[in-house]
Amino acid sequence: MPGDVERLLTIVELSEMLGIPVDTLYGWRHRGEGPQGYRIGRHVRYRRSTVEVWLEGRLDPARR
Repeated sequence: MPGDVERLLTIVELSEMLGIPVDTLYGWRHRGEGPQGYRIGRHVRYRRSTVEVWLEGRLDPARR
């Protein structure tokens, strides 16, 4: 794979990365609350960089 191409995460990989159930991710996606993903056929994929930006926006203000 070329060096500048970011491998997309599966929803299972994202679930493992965040430590939350896949069903929660699907619920967030349905409600527009989670990180933006790509629909590729029947599959959903996520850019790690997009997930990291989304995570930064979720910082707990009491802990900043």
